[in-house]
Amino acid sequence: YQTKLEFALKLGYSEEQVQLVLNKLGTDALINDILGELVKLGNKTETDQTVTNANTSVMREASSIESQRSESPLQEDVTEDGDSLRPIVIDGSNVAMSHGNKEVFSCRGIKLAVDWFLEKGHKDVTVFVPAWRKEQSRPDALITDQEILRKLEKEKILVFTPSRRVQGRRVVCYDDRFIVKLAFESDGIIVSNDNYRDLANEKPEWKKFIDERLLMYSFVNDKFMPPDDPLGRHGPSLDNFLRKKPIVPEHKKQPCPYGKKCTYGHKCKYYHPERGNQPQRSVADELRAMSR
Repeated sequence: YQTKLEFALKLGYSEEQVQLVLNKLGTDALINDILGELVKLGNKTETDQTVTNANTSVMREASSIESQRSESPLQEDVTEDGDSLRPIVIDGSNVAMSHGNKEVFSCRGIKLAVDWFLEKGHKDVTVFVPAWRKEQSRPDALITDQEILRKLEKEKILVFTPSRRVQGRRVVCYDDRFIVKLAFESDGIIVSNDNYRDLANEKPEWKKFIDERLLMYSFVNDKFMPPDDPLGRHGPSLDNFLRKKPIVPEHKKQPCPYGKKCTYGHKCKYYHPERGNQPQRSVADELRAMSR
């Protein structure tokens, strides 16, 4: 055994490899047989090591790619999505009174509306509330969850419109004007169930803006629900309405009831999915082309 071991060690093999071969062939095996098995064992070990190293490097590359995907592209997508959404200007008084069934100024309603837009990815959300709503609640002007107003003000989401007292009389600035003016200048969306008819009559551009950018809503208990079709059945979807550059769907038309048997060609007002973007000539146009 010692002779065979020394012979294998001189050739660069380890004692563990020699023992493996002797366990397989027996202690009486010839040196040539042992050498043959050592060569096979050495080749196999190198191959396994190469495969292991390759697998390790592949795993490292995959993990690095995955980490890059999880860091940069995702952040870029979130940033792009946030930047592609319009600024939101919320009529705080309208929303709070709506949530309070027109009896209570419910600050929780404002919070529900703000959270809805933040969850959608909007970064620019502003709420206007008259400053006198910071005063203590009175029987003729009940306010609930008033601490929410302070919290939203600290987060730079809520803005109090100015008011002051002159000889015991409260002088209040018109908060609706703040709302419409900021939404118009920032090219944003007004969230309110008010039509702002008095302001729409002041300036033609404000009237057009209010008609096109007013987002109404409903409260179902504590759920803020804007409509899926804010400008009516034939207008844009809610997602497109809230975006700066609307994502145009592939088709808005109703599928043609005649399908492939339609004879109107490109004059057909219905949608033909089988045509793709290629215009198709009518049967009459095809006959004219053939006769020529």
